[in-house]
Amino acid sequence: MSHTVENKTKLLARVRRLKGQMEAIERALEAELGCADVLQLVASVRGAMNGLTTELMEDHIRHHVLEPASEAERQQGGEELIQILGTYLK
Repeated sequence: MSHTVENKTKLLARVRRLKGQMEAIERALEAELGCADVLQLVASVRGAMNGLTTELMEDHIRHHVLEPASEAERQQGGEELIQILGTYLK
């Protein structure tokens, strides 16, 4: 069983909150709210997305780098993390 399945309910709740925040940005733009209000909503989404990303990366590091089932899994987990960070930081 994947470790993300263990936290499935919590992770899905975070994703649903993000979805709601994105919809709030859409509504704000449709309602032609001021730029400061829209920027505040965008900043909130960015913070929430960073929080979700941090949680997922931490879980990955714990399960696949620090406490892997095997040395091969540690190597693969490290390589995956390098690739993900490269994409994330672009």
